[in-house]
Amino acid sequence: MGRFDGKVALVTGGARGQGRSHAVRLAAEGADVAVVDVCRQFDSVQYAMSTPDDLAETEKLVREHGRQFLGIQGDVRDVEQVEAAVRQVEEQFGGIDLVCANAGILPSTGPHAQRLEAWFDTVATNLSGVFFTLRAVTPGMVERGRGGAVVITGSTSSFRGVAYKTEMLNPGHMAYGAAKSGVLALMRNYAMALGRYGIRVNTVIPAGVDTPMISNEFFTRDLQADAPPGWMANVMEHGPVQPGDISDAVLFLLSDQAKFVTGTALPVDMGTLLV
Repeated sequence: MGRFDGKVALVTGGARGQGRSHAVRLAAEGADVAVVDVCRQFDSVQYAMSTPDDLAETEKLVREHGRQFLGIQGDVRDVEQVEAAVRQVEEQFGGIDLVCANAGILPSTGPHAQRLEAWFDTVATNLSGVFFTLRAVTPGMVERGRGGAVVITGSTSSFRGVAYKTEMLNPGHMAYGAAKSGVLALMRNYAMALGRYGIRVNTVIPAGVDTPMISNEFFTRDLQADAPPGWMANVMEHGPVQPGDISDAVLFLLSDQAKFVTGTALPVDMGTLLV
């Protein structure tokens, strides 16, 4: 028996990184899984983004747990693509019970980060994409009358600034913090409105996670190399955590173990927000 037997989960940004970890762990606990991921490069992002091969690997890992899988190459910046993806999931699986609104980018390095395109891409992905996802899944979840749970991926940047030099006041980096702050407002409002239907909405707040978003030469060279002492420090004196460490919290928030937990922002940050 798994915690999510008979459930259907939708994960955005699930081709790799945190999203893949969430998708595979949900499958291991009994859920059928649908993943939406753009699987292509944005001009504003310097590090390599996900590919169709990444999505295929997530499918392989989910199916190894004996669960059904639906992979959709879709762009959460586009409301029509999000709505079409949700309809496809609902038609194939009969509905959606669990949602990980996880898709995100961090275009904070390189010359493209200085262009306004980076602002628009980041806000569209990290904030509008979350709203479009919640907006699309809510009617079906309410109509089915089975309750449900949503977890949005926030960041310690939802609560604090990290720009230690003027070069970091670029459109991409500023948009990241603004969007990650904005998802807290979405979470609180959806949690308030959907509570009567047994639908819970929470946010997980990771610090650094060892995924390609920060584990790349550009982040290391342009942001970490000249950072002041204590930048991104935490009280546990630990480096970046693994995606599975965030999945532990996400699966708790999605499960009946958290059946009375809604409207919260759960830090998995090693005490970064205490420093």
